[in-house]
Amino acid sequence: MTRELTPGRSSRPFMASAIGLAVASVSSYAVADKAPSSPLQLDNINVDAQAGGDYKTEHSASSKYATSLLDTPQTITVVPSQVIKEQQALSLRQVLSNVSGITFNAGEGGGGSGDSINIRGFSANSNIQIDGLRDSAQTNRTDTFNIEQVEVIKGPNSVFGGAGTTGGSINIISKQPQNQAFTRLGGSVGTDNYYRMTLDSNQPLEGVGQDSAFRINLMGHQNDVAGREQIDRERWGVAPSLRLGLSESTRLTLSAFHQVDDNLPDYGVPALDGKRLAGVNRDDYFGWRNLDKEEIEQSSLTANFEHDFNDNLRLQNLTRYSHIARDTTVSASHVNTTGVPPGRYRPAGPQGYGRDATTEMWINQTNLISNFNLLGMRHDLVSGIEVSRETLDLKTYGYGLSNALYPANGYDLSNPPGYWSGPANKATSGYTETELNNQALYVFDTIALHEQWDLNLGLRYDMFKGEAQGYDAARVRTSDFESSDEKLSGRAGLVYKPTENGRIYLAWGNSFNPSAESLASTGGGLSATTENLAPEKNQTWELGTKWELLDKRLELDAALFRVEKTNARETMADGSTQLAGKQRVQGVEVGVTGHITEQWDVFANYTFLDSETLKAADTAAGIAREGQALGNTPPRSLNLWTTYELPAGWTLGYGARYVSERNVTSSTSAKLDAYWLHNAMVAYRVNEDLDLQLNVNNLFNKDYVERVRQQNGTGARSSAIEYGDARSAILSATYAF
Repeated sequence: MTRELTPGRSSRPFMASAIGLAVASVSSYAVADKAPSSPLQLDNINVDAQAGGDYKTEHSASSKYATSLLDTPQTITVVPSQVIKEQQALSLRQVLSNVSGITFNAGEGGGGSGDSINIRGFSANSNIQIDGLRDSAQTNRTDTFNIEQVEVIKGPNSVFGGAGTTGGSINIISKQPQNQAFTRLGGSVGTDNYYRMTLDSNQPLEGVGQDSAFRINLMGHQNDVAGREQIDRERWGVAPSLRLGLSESTRLTLSAFHQVDDNLPDYGVPALDGKRLAGVNRDDYFGWRNLDKEEIEQSSLTANFEHDFNDNLRLQNLTRYSHIARDTTVSASHVNTTGVPPGRYRPAGPQGYGRDATTEMWINQTNLISNFNLLGMRHDLVSGIEVSRETLDLKTYGYGLSNALYPANGYDLSNPPGYWSGPANKATSGYTETELNNQALYVFDTIALHEQWDLNLGLRYDMFKGEAQGYDAARVRTSDFESSDEKLSGRAGLVYKPTENGRIYLAWGNSFNPSAESLASTGGGLSATTENLAPEKNQTWELGTKWELLDKRLELDAALFRVEKTNARETMADGSTQLAGKQRVQGVEVGVTGHITEQWDVFANYTFLDSETLKAADTAAGIAREGQALGNTPPRSLNLWTTYELPAGWTLGYGARYVSERNVTSSTSAKLDAYWLHNAMVAYRVNEDLDLQLNVNNLFNKDYVERVRQQNGTGARSSAIEYGDARSAILSATYAF
């Protein structure tokens, strides 16, 4: 199926009608006299979900963290719902742009495009969780309509998240039913054909058990990408959830999620050494609009069962089934400028390359949370078991585009055609089937050694098994690989409490990266040279401090850390793979979050990263990487978001992001330019029920590279860079009833 070139596809009016019908149906039971919403109760931990929420988060929403964030010996940054709302942040990437020390890679067609995230210099692609359950499918997480907050847990922590987590992990917290009735209808319009409608409605179910409630979130959205006018996005979603209070001590929450995306993928513009090629404009499109596509349909069902045996003992069981169907056709923006006249090019890299992937996952997690005294010391103990099965069915295909079909003198580099007018013969090239199974046992204990000293301990044992089969177009098996790993992970932290509002801690943790880690997300990782390799090993040391200031309205965090990967996988000169590399990232994190005054809020963080490849194998190309900084790992990054509440219902907001120069790759010194990015917001409360908000992003229309392929490129095949959005404006209205 080829993509239509006509502007405005027929599904857009349908989405608006669907949202309108949903609004009408939900409003029939909405309560007109809306009481202020109460904090969301999740895992017996309060997550603020009020319309006028707080920047400062007291607890993680995960049951694995038995103590407050203040008492947790680790750097954990929580982007709360209030910041997401004030920024109108729509994608996971936009939300994570509030956290320093995070960068984004560009997707590679061969490995499957999607969210590609680095934390502290190391990939976190397979280290994303939703409500504490692994969500590793390779996809673009494009919308936040059902997201309450996002937690970024930094540093190796396989003890909490399982395989991976070298630089850290990401836990996305979903919206859940609450105790108060409310309905919020949102609508937005903006530049670049931006249109959006949302509905968030919650209704307690009187007479149905104990504190039962139903909540539904709906979304319809479309926009073109600012500064990349040929790129369009379109999606809709629905997320209902039902909490049933079976008794005063027993609760069952059932949640469903369904979202459909229809996007034109953007692979940026050609570049050499991190710089756009001369003659290329930032808005030039080097794909084929009638071939390229990104169609995503994702669904999930989650059951959260909780039972309180008494005040000191609680059981939680989480079960989820998820299904993601993602059909993408991409054309790399790599170009070949050799053998053609100046200012001309031929496409290089995959063109019209298709991946039709279906990912399924079953996962169950059981936690037993207890509090007791033993030998005069208090213990907050969490023990659990986790079992998961992930599968990937992948079909690759293409349209037969090749050099023989391109014009002899190529295309105009400053005016790429964007539409394929030659023959397009769609044909399947192969199939991949993978399965990834994991069983884990874990235990965490926070021991109050003394009123001023806590000891945090954690252990997790994983049994990790992956299988991968490859088939040609005729379904004849061409490869069969299998990998099994068993690994014990640990974490220890000592917390000193000099005052009621201050903490000083020292922590150590480790993690492991098996070869099959990404098997069910991209289909890659296992080969004849990797299936029998032991996992990569990582460890971190962190010395930090956390302080609650200004009557506990403001929290100040700081940490020194060091992350080491001691046996990184290296491709040797003969093509084999060995655990021969060593990498290190050390640095400083500083963060400040909360209320400076009753009117002035701030959410800010700064990260300094000193990264280096300490040991690397000599590759066939003879590239020396030892002593080089890691690719796409900026030494300095800063993020700031602050708002000030003025009289008469007005609120002003300002945001800034700074990223310093950084290496394109870890093998050369070619740099990506540093940049500053500025955003602004003004909000006005018309009355108790109606709020207006104007956001202007990238105020000064800065051209900046947000995503990069970690390749320098050559004249025969350039690399590519992907720009962040140009200046845009969004006007939003929220009506509560």
